[in-house]
Amino acid sequence: MSSPLSAAPRFRMSKPDWLASPKVLRTEVLAGLVVALALIPEAISFSIIAGVDPSIGLFASFTMAVVISVVGGRKAMISAATGAIALVIAPLNQEYGLGYMIAAVILAGVFQVILGALGVAKLMRFVPRSVMVGFVNALAILIFMAQVPEMHDVPWAVYPLLAGGLALMVFFPKVTKVIPAPLVSIVVLTVITVAAGIAVPNVGDKGELPSSLPVPGLPDVPFTLDTLTTIAPYALAMALVGLMESLMTAKLVDDITDTHSGKTRESIGQGIANIVTGFFGGMGGCAMIGQTMINVKVSGARTRLSTFLAGTFLIILVVVFGPIVSDIPMAALVAVMIMVSVGTFDWHSIQPKTLKRMPVGETIVMAVTVICVVATHNLAIGVVVGTIAAMIIFAKRVAHLANVSGVVDPDGKQVVYAVTGELFFASSNDLVYQFNYKDDPDDVVIDLSGTHIWDASSVAALDAIETKYAQRGKKVTIVGLNEPSADMHQRLAGQLTGGH
Repeated sequence: MSSPLSAAPRFRMSKPDWLASPKVLRTEVLAGLVVALALIPEAISFSIIAGVDPSIGLFASFTMAVVISVVGGRKAMISAATGAIALVIAPLNQEYGLGYMIAAVILAGVFQVILGALGVAKLMRFVPRSVMVGFVNALAILIFMAQVPEMHDVPWAVYPLLAGGLALMVFFPKVTKVIPAPLVSIVVLTVITVAAGIAVPNVGDKGELPSSLPVPGLPDVPFTLDTLTTIAPYALAMALVGLMESLMTAKLVDDITDTHSGKTRESIGQGIANIVTGFFGGMGGCAMIGQTMINVKVSGARTRLSTFLAGTFLIILVVVFGPIVSDIPMAALVAVMIMVSVGTFDWHSIQPKTLKRMPVGETIVMAVTVICVVATHNLAIGVVVGTIAAMIIFAKRVAHLANVSGVVDPDGKQVVYAVTGELFFASSNDLVYQFNYKDDPDDVVIDLSGTHIWDASSVAALDAIETKYAQRGKKVTIVGLNEPSADMHQRLAGQLTGGH
């Protein structure tokens, strides 16, 4: 007789995917190192935008990357301090101080956990492909624009260094792909500038690197209702911007890697990462599409290890190897980001033959998304505006698909109208004017077997048609409703006008 224990299911720990082979492990480790190097100047720059010490942005990038590597829903995606989040919370820091900003980061994380649990990630299905293409192209433009200041009003030596870095990243992969070309470029340019004593802007010029690890603690604010009402609007804005940017980035990585990610888990994971980041005194963050492209597209990373190591290497580099990291020329990192920009842009989408085949509405939506993102430097605003534009164009297009055709019986006693297409608020508005109320016989049949009623506006339009015929002493019979349409019509017919 077997014991109950022997009948219990056996759980076996699966081997992490980054241990699949030495090649995968090497790829993940080197990718994490490249991303860490690229994160340092960006985190410092975003700290400046938010009006805080560089250590605040660096600590945020460290904690966001490490935590999201465990709790996130998208493997190999990089989360850290971002410009979008810095822009949202900068006014709060300027007016009320660092303590309020940190409290807002924690509250934003709480909002993200709640929104994630409520299924906000499901809204991503309403983002059309044209908006996604516009998002990607706008992002590539923003990445390049962010590098322009680093190429303006600088010593002449920056330009040959920049050209050399780009050349290395283009031609080195033809020799070998064992070591990521961006890492080779960064190391080679750093050695050249240090050995030759070339005076060019470097990472150290961006700000002083921290010399110790972050310490957890509570934000220095009064725990009152006034504090909550002060930080809540900023926290909600940060939560929404962070989720939208993260979910769009996750969708992009899904497409690149041909894999599926857990969007709900990612939403909740972003919240957890921001809560932890807030308690460690960081400025919060979300997914970084530029660094994610370095990790996934340039370096070929595919697992959580690269994300974890990006954060781990970041803190080791700034705390332990700060003096060495400070000597990295900005030209090297600018070259990496330019390559990321070129690789991110969807060049196929703007080819003449593509534009010729694409519906005009799709091209307009893509252009609107790009313009809004570039004009506001806010990816979330561009996505929202682009999606609304796509919905308007779609509604306008579908509105013309509802057709009405009438056939009078040979004896002239009955007319049958066949309605085809989709009935919703845009198409049903014109429905009322497609019937001959004056000349039709007394018996009117409206056949809706070729359509579907989607909303109350359509039921109201049918009510109006019946009323117009009734005023002339004519009877209307509606037939052919499918089950959902019949249910909606039965519940709402005659209930929408309030008796007026």
